[in-house]
Amino acid sequence: MTVHFVGAGPGAADLITLRAATMLAAADVVLYPGTYLDAEVLGHARPDARLVDTQDLDLDRIVAELVEADAAGRDVVRLVSGDPSLYSAVAEQARRLDAAGVAWDVTPGVPAYAAAAAAVGRELTVPLVTQSVVLTRAQARSTAMPETEALARFAATRATLALHLAITRTRGLMAELEPEYGADCPVVVVHRASQPEELVLRGTVGDIADAVEAAGLRQAAVVLVGRALDPSGGGESFLYDPARDRAAKRR
Repeated sequence: MTVHFVGAGPGAADLITLRAATMLAAADVVLYPGTYLDAEVLGHARPDARLVDTQDLDLDRIVAELVEADAAGRDVVRLVSGDPSLYSAVAEQARRLDAAGVAWDVTPGVPAYAAAAAAVGRELTVPLVTQSVVLTRAQARSTAMPETEALARFAATRATLALHLAITRTRGLMAELEPEYGADCPVVVVHRASQPEELVLRGTVGDIADAVEAAGLRQAAVVLVGRALDPSGGGESFLYDPARDRAAKRR
């Protein structure tokens, strides 16, 4: 048997992949992050599947569930919010599964930052504005950040920032970003992107903290920062420039 780590997407039941839906329909056991997931996603699972909410389980207990299910010959899906490549704890679970001799694989999902950008209809890489996106997080009650990944270092690039796990520190983070981005730089906060409870807050580095605090947001939000969020700015891509010599590509 194999433990399948599956990206559940940003939360909406219709934003999981076809592969993910097929895996859920076949699984005997499904572990899922109840804090971040819309319950309708579990509608893709079999009615008789065993569902385990991991929001109150530590790593040892989660891995024990996976190993026990595998030993019993059950097909297991471990859902993670968004995409498994970001803040999913797949690495530490996989290490333990390797030690236990349990096979595993990974199925990607729609990342939360992409759903947040879609919610406001913005491209995060706009010609002549920014061509880079930095995916990072804040540190509060969480694992320490490497010293080389201080927010001020990323701010110096003035790339579009997608801040995860940062909503409770919005005011302090904006203060760190203001010297590089400016108080008037656009900011978007998307709470529970794609889910029925989705809430979008728009503002600037200088005032978004007031909106976040007034809304009482404490979790499940992505903060996007950057000039690419301004719909009036930017140039046009060379790829689609009418003056580009397309015949040269075929020579």
